[in-house]
Amino acid sequence: MALLVHFLACAFGIGSWVAVNGLWVELPLIVNALPEGWDLPSYLTVIIQFANVGPLLVTLMHKLYPGCLKEYIVIYSILSIGVLSCILLAFFWDRTTIFIGASRSTAFFIITFFLSLVDCTSSVTFLPFMMQLPAKYITTYYIGEGLSGFIPGVVALAQGVGMAKCVNSSETAGNHTGSLHTEYLPPNFSTEVFFFILAAMMCISLAAFVALNRLPRTYELSTENLVQDTVVSVSSYLYNSGADLDGGSVKNNGEAVAQGRHLVAKPSVYQLTFIYFLVVWVNSATNGLLPSVQTYSCMPYGNLAYHLSAALASVANPVACTLAMFIQNRSLVFLGLLAVVGTGFGSYNMAMAAMSPCPLLHGSAVGEAIIVLSWLFFTGTLSYVKVMVGVILRDRSHNALVWCGAATQMGSLVGSVIMFPLVNIYQFFKSGDFCNTECPL
Repeated sequence: MALLVHFLACAFGIGSWVAVNGLWVELPLIVNALPEGWDLPSYLTVIIQFANVGPLLVTLMHKLYPGCLKEYIVIYSILSIGVLSCILLAFFWDRTTIFIGASRSTAFFIITFFLSLVDCTSSVTFLPFMMQLPAKYITTYYIGEGLSGFIPGVVALAQGVGMAKCVNSSETAGNHTGSLHTEYLPPNFSTEVFFFILAAMMCISLAAFVALNRLPRTYELSTENLVQDTVVSVSSYLYNSGADLDGGSVKNNGEAVAQGRHLVAKPSVYQLTFIYFLVVWVNSATNGLLPSVQTYSCMPYGNLAYHLSAALASVANPVACTLAMFIQNRSLVFLGLLAVVGTGFGSYNMAMAAMSPCPLLHGSAVGEAIIVLSWLFFTGTLSYVKVMVGVILRDRSHNALVWCGAATQMGSLVGSVIMFPLVNIYQFFKSGDFCNTECPL
């Protein structure tokens, strides 16, 4: 029975961020078909920020009407919306309408908003629900949450999205000229099939939740204490990895955490300021600034470079988070240096985007390899920093975690708002055709 519950917890966690992660890794194929082109990622970052209205409403309901909002009803609703949205996306992702005199991907944006609403709201509903089960299943749930980014990345790699070649295409009055154009080869399976795969993963998550919700509860938690008890139980698990937590009381878990916290010095005011700065900066870079220009950073090197950068970065995120579970370094000096290293890779990515369509080493395999590795290490290093600062703040207090969430959302919002006008209004970044762009040596 315990093995089955572990499996169900993992499958349930897969539905947390699978839809948005799937969209990002599929962008190398989508940007070539939708009218927004290379500007498309900047639209997505803003849409995802708007979708944070979901967790905001859930939080307000808990504060204003304690006990009235049932987590299981919200989860049933958002998972059902996620399944329906993925199916609709498979049929309507490429439908456009004329808006303000230009062709717009209206259907894609609307459906993406609902998918983002599902994933953002899962952050404040899935884990509180899991706390109605014994604490040993929390780690399994987190593994599933990591797979929500890992599996779409692997599927995208298998899809082979983004392959392109340069072909001669000019015939004028029987004379052949040497002009080239970019021709995109079909992937191993279509975008529609990819979205159906995402829908299937959401269905698996929904089925797992139905099964978990029918299990007898070892203990129940009040709605008001869900978040606080989540911190208590996870902390207790990490500090007492060899202890038997099956059905342990919240009181005993709290005592274990209290003992464990004495082993870790609480950060000072100056250290807290530095930690929150890290939270704001890292999330601004990873959720707003850099994703908005990934097309401009990678596409000049070819669709294959963009495809590998998006897919491998999606894989690197859960790998780094899993690594942080087993190799924890709480040194603020180390985390600061790691953030500087990650920022260095991000700066290189941003510089290549600013130089688009003629970045450094354009047209060479070396340049292609460097940009892919740069995005990989950028995502991996800053993902590790995000996890570790969360661990540090978790050990301080519940309020520290609340402010951590606020800082995360503020950083993401600021990064997205800064980049959107630069990309779409001022057109600071320039697109180009891979085969027709002539760059100086």
